[in-house]
Amino acid sequence: MKESLLNNKLILAVDDEPDVLTVLEEEIKEAAPQCRFDKATTYQEAVERMMTLTYDLVILDIMGVRGFDLLNLAVSRHFPVVMLTAHALNTESLKQSIESGARAYLPKEKLGEVVPFLEDVLRYEYLPGWGRLLENLGGFFNTRWGENWKKVDEAFWKGFDEKIAFIKK
Repeated sequence: MKESLLNNKLILAVDDEPDVLTVLEEEIKEAAPQCRFDKATTYQEAVERMMTLTYDLVILDIMGVRGFDLLNLAVSRHFPVVMLTAHALNTESLKQSIESGARAYLPKEKLGEVVPFLEDVLRYEYLPGWGRLLENLGGFFNTRWGENWKKVDEAFWKGFDEKIAFIKK
């Protein structure tokens, strides 16, 4: 088995649902036993951890812990951030995640497949990473939101898709 890029990394996961944190930890530790996995269940606890330690990766729930506020803090500290959500799984939150500097946006339905997505965040820079994520989850988003979900904010998505296409060349 190939060694995970998550091994020997310090990861912070923030979610107000302890069972989600447990599943995340199990998935990550199975693939990367040498990974250090910190958890926080509140906004304040997450702020304290992010101000005290330097994380290789931060995973944030959007609802329940002020995820977008935490995203702004994490990005200001230069931590790669993955937004993870069930209740805020919509095109507006995806766009806000991109514009605010998140490196990925994952539905909680994909928790069982989270490790390759997290490894991609560490492997790829911002735009190539988003390109890969949208390739991998494009079908999921199309099924969830309909084939024309990008039409809601066509100018943004056209520009973003052009940037991603340029990087792929």
